[in-house]
Amino acid sequence: MLFQKSISQLGKYTLFMGRVFTSPPRWKVMTERIVFEINKLGVDSIPLVIIISLFIGSVITIQMQLNTSSPLIPAYSVGLATRDIVLLEFSNSILCLILAGKVGSNIASEIGTMRVTEQIDALDIMGVNSASFLVLPKVIAFIFFMPVLVAFCIATSMLGGYLVAVFTDIITVSRYIYGIQALFEEWYVWYGFIKSLFFAYVIASVSSFFGYYVKGGALEVGKASTNAVVTSSILILLLDVILTKLLLQ
Repeated sequence: MLFQKSISQLGKYTLFMGRVFTSPPRWKVMTERIVFEINKLGVDSIPLVIIISLFIGSVITIQMQLNTSSPLIPAYSVGLATRDIVLLEFSNSILCLILAGKVGSNIASEIGTMRVTEQIDALDIMGVNSASFLVLPKVIAFIFFMPVLVAFCIATSMLGGYLVAVFTDIITVSRYIYGIQALFEEWYVWYGFIKSLFFAYVIASVSSFFGYYVKGGALEVGKASTNAVVTSSILILLLDVILTKLLLQ
């Protein structure tokens, strides 16, 4: 029964995305909406990204130092491990799981509220492709701005570790900086950016899908937001496994 429902939802989602990418509104209108969505979904998320990344970078540095105190392990391995953890997983997968809760619930509740208040029905009556008009700017805007959020995450995470080195005696600043620079793989940076683009698409499109097909009242909008966050998180983790296999093999 669950499998049958999942297949039905997948088919419904595919048809929905077909409507989203079909006959978009005029590009002047689309550009204005994309800029608006970039500000709402992307720029407004920067403070959250900076705060979380700063503390997570500090915690990773402290934990790595406390668990790699063996004389057999090079002292610079703390900075190296912190850098690789941030580049490979935290700045893309974990960050997008967090953003699925903030951005995903925002999108689902916004579109769901428009559905229950019959604003979407009004757009359809006027001959506007409501799916494309409402969803496409959100998808494009979030995909476009996600690399910026990833860059902020990487920078502030490294800064968090640096502040630990400066204000504590856990690790020296010189060893931390040397560890960040040691054995650097440029592909890890591109790997994180590539994954984040797929995750951004999942968050924006899945959340829009659940919000668009809300039936009922305000209670159903809340359920749709919850389902959007849960489904997006599961798909992000599934894609993380697949993309890691493909990109790091």
